[in-house]
Amino acid sequence: MTGQSAVARTRPPHRYLHDALLYDSPAELVDIAAPWLLEGLAAGDAAVVATSAATADVLRDAVGGEPRVHVLERGDVYRARTPTAITTFRSLAEQRAAEGISRVRVVGEVDFGPTERDWLEWQRYESVINEALGGWPLWGLCVFDTQRLPDPLLESALRTHSHVLDGDGGRAPNPQFTEPAAYLRSLPVPREPLEETVPRLEAGDVADFIGLRHAVAAELGTVDAPRDLVEDFLLAVDEMTSNAVRHGGPPVSLRLWVGGDRVVCTIRDRGPGFDDPFAGYGPAHGDDLSRGGMGLWLARQLCDHVDISAGEHGVAVRLTVRLG
Repeated sequence: MTGQSAVARTRPPHRYLHDALLYDSPAELVDIAAPWLLEGLAAGDAAVVATSAATADVLRDAVGGEPRVHVLERGDVYRARTPTAITTFRSLAEQRAAEGISRVRVVGEVDFGPTERDWLEWQRYESVINEALGGWPLWGLCVFDTQRLPDPLLESALRTHSHVLDGDGGRAPNPQFTEPAAYLRSLPVPREPLEETVPRLEAGDVADFIGLRHAVAAELGTVDAPRDLVEDFLLAVDEMTSNAVRHGGPPVSLRLWVGGDRVVCTIRDRGPGFDDPFAGYGPAHGDDLSRGGMGLWLARQLCDHVDISAGEHGVAVRLTVRLG
C-alpha cells in the first residue's frame, strides 16, 4: 500500500467523532441520548435519529417532539450494503452544510442482521467509518442495547468507538478502542461451505475474458432471482476478474457456485496482493471517478459480502449475494 488509503483522501477539513452508548434500559438511553441531542441543537448542530422505530419513538417523546430533531428511517440510512451507508452519511453532512449548519449529530443504531455472517459486515463498518468519515462534520452516537444484543457485538462496539458516554452522560476515552486498521485485520474471513463443493463453473486460467463473461452470464441466467440482482452480481464478477487480470499475477482463476439461498464466486490470482483494509469503502482515487479504481468499491455495493484473503499463494476475492 502506498500513500493514504482511498477513504482518507476524500476528507474535507473537519473532524468526525464516533462515540458509543451501551445502555441497559430505555430510561438510561433517554437520560443520556436525549440531552445529547438537545445540547447539539443549542450549539447550532443539526440533530438526527437513525434507529429502530422503537428507539426513535422513545427519543422523540423524550425531546418533547422537538421538530428540529429529524427522525430518519433506519433502512434509508443503514442500507443493505455498508459503502452505501457511508455515502448516505456524507450526503447528509453535505446537505446540512449547504443550509449553513456546521455539524450534524446522529444517534445511530445499526441493524446487525440475524446471523454472525451478517454481523461481520457491520462490525467492519463500525471500524471503517472512523477512517471513511474521519474528516466529515458529523458526530455519531451509536447506541447498543445490552439486554438484546449478543456479547460479540457488544465487545465489537467497544473496540470500534474511540469514546463512550457513561451513565452520567459524561464522555470519556475508551481504553478498549482498537485502531481501525488493526481491528479490521483481526477479523476473520468466514468459511464458505459452498467452496467445499463442486463449482457450477470453473475456469483455471482466464485468457478469454469475454468468453468467460458469457459463460458466467449463462450460469447466472439459470438462477431464480430478480434480474437486477443477477446483473449486479455479474457486474461485480466482471470488475473483480478484470482487476485480477490487470493488477494481479497469472494465472487468474474463477469458480462459481449456486446454492439454494446464495450465489458465490471466488476469483484468485498469483499477485503480491495489497495491504489496505479500507480498500473498497471509497473509490481508489477519491472523488475523481474518471481515474477509475472503482472495481472493489462497486463490488462492495453490489454484493452482500466481499471477502479478501491474501497469502503467499496470491489473492482471493470472494463475492456473495443472497437470492430473493
